[in-house]
Amino acid sequence: MATDCIPQVTFECHDKLKPVVARFDQTHASTDGGVVLLKALDDRLRLTDQVAACLSDRRDPDKIRHSVRDLLRQRIFGLACGYEDGNDAARLAHDPLHKLAVGRDPVTGAALASQPTLSRFENAVSPRVLYRMGHTLAATVIAHHRQRLKGRAQRITIDLDPTDDPTHGQQELTFFNGHYDTWCYLPVVATLTVNDEAEQYLVAIVRRPSNSPAKRGAVGLLRTLLRRLRRAFPKAALRVRVDGGFAGNDWLNVLEAERVEYVVGLANNPRLEQRAGRWLGEAYGLSKYSGRTEHVYGETLYAAHSWSHRRRVIIKAEVVRRPWRDPKCNARFVVTNLRERPATGYAVYCQRGDMENRLKEWHDGLALDRTSSSRFWANQFRVLLTAAAYILLQALRRQAHGTDGATAQISTLRERLLKLAVWVKRSVRRLVLHLPQFAPWSVAWRRMAVALGAVPG
Repeated sequence: MATDCIPQVTFECHDKLKPVVARFDQTHASTDGGVVLLKALDDRLRLTDQVAACLSDRRDPDKIRHSVRDLLRQRIFGLACGYEDGNDAARLAHDPLHKLAVGRDPVTGAALASQPTLSRFENAVSPRVLYRMGHTLAATVIAHHRQRLKGRAQRITIDLDPTDDPTHGQQELTFFNGHYDTWCYLPVVATLTVNDEAEQYLVAIVRRPSNSPAKRGAVGLLRTLLRRLRRAFPKAALRVRVDGGFAGNDWLNVLEAERVEYVVGLANNPRLEQRAGRWLGEAYGLSKYSGRTEHVYGETLYAAHSWSHRRRVIIKAEVVRRPWRDPKCNARFVVTNLRERPATGYAVYCQRGDMENRLKEWHDGLALDRTSSSRFWANQFRVLLTAAAYILLQALRRQAHGTDGATAQISTLRERLLKLAVWVKRSVRRLVLHLPQFAPWSVAWRRMAVALGAVPG
């Protein structure tokens, strides 16, 4: 019989089966059995421990029920599992796996923090603390890869890209941005690519008002990353790859002063298009002969009026042919100090296109734009929490090497490895997590658990 405390529904089956009763009566159970993987990974990286060390706790020690680290873990693990808002805290307060993730007994441990507690926590952080948190996240990512690669890397590529964070309400320092056609913030995101690996690893994000130029804050961020990378990988070549918003003389002078390789997109202008004419003509002839889209690459020395000297510009001349349409001539330009052939140098620039996929993944999989606080710095704190969750999930994806999860999107990784029904049984000696025997991805789950330090058997 159902009671007020035990909701129940009954399905009347019409194919000679007995009625099916569904009851929400399993007290020590959770739908997030994979959180234990995130906890094991966080224990290895010490990410939340180091971020918590950046935060000073000014609360009365006699009245503290939730430590700073517990609040961080609750919020970061919740984001990783798809709980985007602090409002979800009410639903997770007694979840045994989320209690286990923050270090509490899943059966007898105290309930997790409420939404008002989390909101006060997010709004109490100062800009100085946020600055330290950003440095700590970057240092943790770089240290992780230094340990993984034993300090040896041939090349590390830094990609910088602004992205939009739409706002809806009365948030501080939000303005209308004509390019994105919305009111938004305009954070700049930095990722690292090691050698020829496909993954671009998130390393930093700085939230900015939407009226900021592309380069605002980027020079300081870049210099900090270069300094840390040179200490961690003293023999690695460093490369910077950015789009046309960074093509000003001041930015190029910084890159040359830092002695790094660079590949920077360059906007079209009549002078460049005139120089590309010869290669466009060649591409048009090849396209007319083959009946397909053709590309021809060339190079020139060029200096805009604001540049201090001439620099190498790679030209991609393209003629696009599509059925039932006239051929379309298209020229693209990249300024670089690379010495590779034009086709190879332009291919290096094109590889930054995967960063757009990472940004979409971050937006869609972790709700990067869930910055609804009225205070600018509280929203920056939320973004850093989301960044920490993404860093953990990227590290989790690396542990899935050799399985289908190695190339899975964040949402797919969550569905396969984190959203797993579990029943918690507690004895005197141990806690036992009873997972479904026929879970579709159980083999990959066990393999990942062993990679994170669990003992098979």
